[in-house]
Amino acid sequence: MKQKVAIVTGGSSGLGLATTRKFTQENILTYIIGRNRERLEKTAHELGSNCIPLIGDLSVLSNIPLLVQQIYNAQGHIDILVNNAGINMKKPLSEVTDEEFQKIILTNLTSVFSMTREISRLMIPQGTGNIINISSMAAHYGIPKVIAYTASKAGIEGMTRALAVELSPAGIRVNCIAPGFIATAMSSTALDNDPERKQKVLSRTPMGKLGKPEDVASAAYFLTTDEAAFMTGVILPIDGGNSIGF
Repeated sequence: MKQKVAIVTGGSSGLGLATTRKFTQENILTYIIGRNRERLEKTAHELGSNCIPLIGDLSVLSNIPLLVQQIYNAQGHIDILVNNAGINMKKPLSEVTDEEFQKIILTNLTSVFSMTREISRLMIPQGTGNIINISSMAAHYGIPKVIAYTASKAGIEGMTRALAVELSPAGIRVNCIAPGFIATAMSSTALDNDPERKQKVLSRTPMGKLGKPEDVASAAYFLTTDEAAFMTGVILPIDGGNSIGF
């Protein structure tokens, strides 16, 4: 069997890094796209020959077709896309400018559309492929002061369903992971500095703990396997029950 080829956007940190590590361990040749050359190269050095760094700013939409074509020209096929890259901003609604709102929509939603469009054009002739979007619990219930991020992730989930209906007949499955509170460096720092919020998070999480990046990575890998062959259009919470906690 030929080696599978994956793209993980934002694959050098946080959930993207954990997913990249899982894919490379499972012998999937994984391209990681990001803006930070040093971090990309460090990740590739750490994970070995199955990890290939590619520098690109996905908020510049004109870059996307060139990046995708570069990978396809080198490998002849692309089997998996994980749309993970994203940014956030915590700010009261009244202080969010139009420019700030549009920047988050561009990075978190529009670039995902563009990446998926370009990849699907290559996957459709193959008759097979897996696209995995990364959403958030913010798309499932209201969280104050993250209006732009929430809008972008709600859009991701709606787009996942529409893409699944359109692309699944062509052999391409499209699913989405909605992580809960995961212990990344960024989230751990934020919660440790706000004990009241941390207690609220844990009290409404039935499993009583934060998730690990590896929990999300394992779910992403599962969605690419034959074990998930009849799953498409799914929004899969990886949250320790937080989204249904009381």
